[in-house]
Amino acid sequence: MRAGADRQAAELSARLWSISGDLRGNMDASRFKDYILGLLFYRCLSECSQEGSSLEYRLEPRFLFSSMIQRIRDGSFSLTLLQEAVDSLTASAVTPAAKAAFDGIFDSMDLHSRELGRDEAQRTKLIAQVLSKIDGLPLSASQADMDVLGTAYMILIGLFASDAGKKGGEFFTPVQFSRLCARLACLGLENVPSVCDPAMGSASMLLEVLGQPGLSVEHVYGQEKNRTTYNLARMNMLIHGLPCGRFTFFNDDTIASDQFGSRKFTVQVANPPYSQKWDADPEFLSDPRFQGPGRLAPRSYEDFAFIQHMVWHMEENGRAAVLLPHGVLFRGGAEADIRAWLIRDADVLDAVIGLPAGCFHSTPIPVCCLVFRKNRGERRGRILFVDASGDFVPGKKQNTISDGALERIVSAYSAWEEVPGYCRPVSSEEIRENGYNLNISRYVDTREPEPDLDLAAIQKDLSARRARCRALEKEVDAYLSRLGLGSPHSDSDPHT
Repeated sequence: MRAGADRQAAELSARLWSISGDLRGNMDASRFKDYILGLLFYRCLSECSQEGSSLEYRLEPRFLFSSMIQRIRDGSFSLTLLQEAVDSLTASAVTPAAKAAFDGIFDSMDLHSRELGRDEAQRTKLIAQVLSKIDGLPLSASQADMDVLGTAYMILIGLFASDAGKKGGEFFTPVQFSRLCARLACLGLENVPSVCDPAMGSASMLLEVLGQPGLSVEHVYGQEKNRTTYNLARMNMLIHGLPCGRFTFFNDDTIASDQFGSRKFTVQVANPPYSQKWDADPEFLSDPRFQGPGRLAPRSYEDFAFIQHMVWHMEENGRAAVLLPHGVLFRGGAEADIRAWLIRDADVLDAVIGLPAGCFHSTPIPVCCLVFRKNRGERRGRILFVDASGDFVPGKKQNTISDGALERIVSAYSAWEEVPGYCRPVSSEEIRENGYNLNISRYVDTREPEPDLDLAAIQKDLSARRARCRALEKEVDAYLSRLGLGSPHSDSDPHT
C-alpha cells in the first residue's frame, strides 16, 4: 500500500512540476514556488471545506476553488475575486490556534505582482491557466488523497529547492538528511511531548520526526526568520493534516529574539544557516542560553550560537541533532572554548558524524551531524565519532546518501561500538589531549591498512626470478651462437 501511495505522490509531484513551467519564464524558482504551492494549498483547503467536516476555518461557496474554476470557464474570473477568497479564508479561523496558523499565510502569493505580467489582463490569464491545470489533478478530501498530496507537496518543495540552487537551502533540507536527524534524535523513543526546530525552514525536518514509525508526538514547535518560508512551513503542516492546535510556529530571528521563552523540548532537530554573521553583542552574555561557557560565538560564525540555543532548550532527558559545516569541529578562538565547555563541563555532545560533500543546496562543502543528549548515562565522558563521508550516491546537481548508508549510520550510533575505519567511541581525555579539536580524522583512521610483508617469501621469489633470467639469457646466447653473432653477456654481468 505504501509503495502505491509513494508512486501516486511521485506522479502527482511530476504533474505539479510541469505546471510550474507556466511561471518559469516569469520569475526565479525561489519565487514562483510561492504561487504553485499557495494555489495548491488553497485547493486543498477548499476540497476539505466542501466535505462539511468539523474544520478550524470556513469558506463561503462563492469562494470555493470549484467556484473559481466555473468563473474561469464563463469568463467572469478576476484576481480581485481570488484575493477576496484567500483573505476570507484566513479571516474565518474560528479558534485562537487556527487564527495563529492562518494569519497572513497567503501573504507571499502577491496576485498583483508585475512579475506575473505587465498588466492585470496578463496576470489574470496566467493565474487562471495555473488554476485550471491544478483543477485537472485527481484530488479529493479523502484521507488517502491528502496523504498522497502531503508527500507530493514535500517532493515538489524539494524540486523547487534544487532548481533554486543555493537559495533552495533557505527553505529545504534534503530528505535523507532530515530523516537522518529525525532517526538519531528519536532513537528508542515512543512518546515525545514536544519537538522543536529553531531554524525550521519549510518544516521538512519536523515532518520527518512526525513520520517516524511508532512515535507519538504531542506538540510541534518551530521558528523561522524568513516570512515566506514561515508561511510555507504552516502550509506544509496543514496539508499534512496536522491540526492547528498541535503546532506553534514563530516568525522571528531565533538567536536575536528567542520566542520559545523558558520552554524545554524533548527532541530538537535543525539545519541552521551555515556560518552566517550575527550581532554577537556582549549583552548576549546575560542571556541564559549563552552564559555557560562565558564566550559568544564569533561575529563571523553564528553556528555555535544555534548549538548553545538548542542545548539550553533541552529538557532533562532531551536530545538534539543538528547539521552544521565541518568548521565547527576545529575552528579556534571562542569556538574552541565553547567546544571545550560542551564536552568538559556540560558533557552533552553524544556523537560527531561526518557526512559527504556536495549534498546540500546551500553549500558544496562536507557537512557534519552533531548529536546531543542531556542525560547520557553510561556514555558520559565519551563521544562517538563516525566517518560516513565516503558513503554517498553521486548526482547531477548534488550527491545524496542511500537508505543503506543511512541505516549504517543509525546502527553505528545505536550500537556505540568501534568499527575499524568507520566509527569509534573516544574518551573525553583523548579529546582534551587534542585541544578539543573534533576533526574526525584524528579519531577514526580510514586509511587502508598496509599489508604485512613476508620478507622470506619475497627473497625466495626474487631468487626464482633471477634464476629464470639466467636461464633465458643462456637460451638467447645459444641462438646467437648458432647465428655466429657471439654472446652479449660477459662474465661480469650481474645476472650470470
